[in-house]
Amino acid sequence: KEIQSQGLYVCLRIGPFIESEWTYGGFPFWLHDVPGIVYRTDNEPFKFYMQNFTTKIVNMLKEEGLYASQGGPIILSQIENEYQNVERAFGTAGSQYVEWAAKMAVGLNTGVPWVMCKQTDAPDPVINTCNGMRCGETFTGPNSPNKPAMWTENWTSFYQVYGGLPYIRSAEDIAFHVALFVARNGSFINYYMYHGGTNFGRTASAYTITGYYDQAPLDEYGLFRQPKYGHLKELHAAIKSCSTTLLQGVQRNFSLGELQEGYVFEEENGGCVALLINNDKGNNVTIQFRNSSYDLLPKSISILPDCQNVAFNTANVSTTSNRRIITSRQNFSSVDEWQQLQDVIP
Repeated sequence: KEIQSQGLYVCLRIGPFIESEWTYGGFPFWLHDVPGIVYRTDNEPFKFYMQNFTTKIVNMLKEEGLYASQGGPIILSQIENEYQNVERAFGTAGSQYVEWAAKMAVGLNTGVPWVMCKQTDAPDPVINTCNGMRCGETFTGPNSPNKPAMWTENWTSFYQVYGGLPYIRSAEDIAFHVALFVARNGSFINYYMYHGGTNFGRTASAYTITGYYDQAPLDEYGLFRQPKYGHLKELHAAIKSCSTTLLQGVQRNFSLGELQEGYVFEEENGGCVALLINNDKGNNVTIQFRNSSYDLLPKSISILPDCQNVAFNTANVSTTSNRRIITSRQNFSSVDEWQQLQDVIP
């Protein structure tokens, strides 16, 4: 309800296996004690608890009127998570599980679409979606012509393991691949993560530090990570300014040079949007488009909401970088301030 009050929408990723570098992938630990259970396959004990959990969550949300079909903010739901990564290991039982999970989810009648991320064989009407950093280049596309191209995880950084260094993904790289996905008919992009966080206690996987996606546009503490936050804000303002034409216009792709190309979306009423792309990583180029010259920075995309004027270039960062200053407020000098947890090994 708070999300809706802020004018936002929800992609509800129920799972129940969520991965997210959490202990047990989000499953309760007691689940492994269920007799005969085998996780994430065509296994009756597992399917019983998965359906029970999913149904419980959906019914709770229905009771609050939170689905878009009820006037709420939830426009999408996700079942399972990147299952195709392990599906082959289960053989026929894996593909049967995918069919069952899709049918079970759709049968809950939420009134909004369901998605499966990184699942190219997602059964109709469930939508297969992309996860990664460069889905404009790597996504093979929807597996049916009646499904939209969707990017459910645009990785703004990457999780950090013990002993590892933070993964720094530039604002320019994120913006380039968002614009490229839009140019290639992408209609939905969800950032993972947009807001970093902290895995308290023992919620994190064994190999993951407690700080999670601290390099996100909003860092672990909810502070702006500049220029990433500001640059993406400007990118989405440019996309929003011409979103109607991007969604309703007829797309056309054409070459502008050996490593340059363009995408144009045009409506019958005259609406026109152009995205001019320079795939050359090392050189500026000047291209000709509709009798005008445009300078494109290396590895960049210029967005022209009216097919004439550049509103945004993905490599032109105007937001000033910032630096987080950490000040010590309290010293834990006593052993009484610490807690030690030990697991009993059976």
